[in-house]
Amino acid sequence: MKLLVLNGPNLNMVGVREPELYGKQGYKALCKVIKDSAKENGVKVKIKQSNVEGKLVTIIQKAKDKFDGIIINAGAYTHTSIAILDALKAVNLLTVEVHLTDIHSREEFRKLSYVSMYAEKQIVGKGFDGYRLAIEYFAQRT
Repeated sequence: MKLLVLNGPNLNMVGVREPELYGKQGYKALCKVIKDSAKENGVKVKIKQSNVEGKLVTIIQKAKDKFDGIIINAGAYTHTSIAILDALKAVNLLTVEVHLTDIHSREEFRKLSYVSMYAEKQIVGKGFDGYRLAIEYFAQRT
């Protein structure tokens, strides 16, 4: 199984941005958690991050026929991007949405997730472990 792990805006600032919410570990530590979890579960992963909505859409489009599924943390675009939703629908790949924090218990505007309108599963508020849980979810499906 081969998964695309796609991170949106400001995920590269984990460890710096609001550490009281997102923790003190940096983006490299997050990528290590993802890679280690993939290895433990016999899954291959490709990790991508962009702060640009159009680039995220292009990455999703290019995933078609190359990956078995997508793990996506679209960051703030979760709450605004119909383009990302449409791209996910177009490639028709099993998708799991992940957020480091519990978006449902934060500001009102974060409660709307366009990604969840397509994603099969949403994992929120588990920090870096959310990615591990998403990888395990995919691994159990094989």
